[in-house]
Amino acid sequence: MANKYRGEIDADIGGKQRRLVLTLGALAELEAAFGATDLSALAERFGTGRLSARDLTRIIAAGLRGAGEPVTDDDVAAMAIDGGAAGYVRVAAALITATFEAT
Repeated sequence: MANKYRGEIDADIGGKQRRLVLTLGALAELEAAFGATDLSALAERFGTGRLSARDLTRIIAAGLRGAGEPVTDDDVAAMAIDGGAAGYVRVAAALITATFEAT
């Protein structure tokens, strides 16, 4: 079971229950990918609610890698999530919320 105090979530991705967490390393990876200068800028970027399919892929892949799963962004892009595009948005939103929301 995911530990919300560590910012972990569980999601069914690619037909398998998987754990995701944005570790400090995963957040650094996302800062670089999005050209964010710091965590505040990254949180602001996510807070706009304007995320492309590629953005969702990067966020979910970083979360999987943060939890120790050796996947590439392309691996994640090929994985199915229930609910299609809305499902990807739900998973990314839950991961972002678990990471940046104070508990």
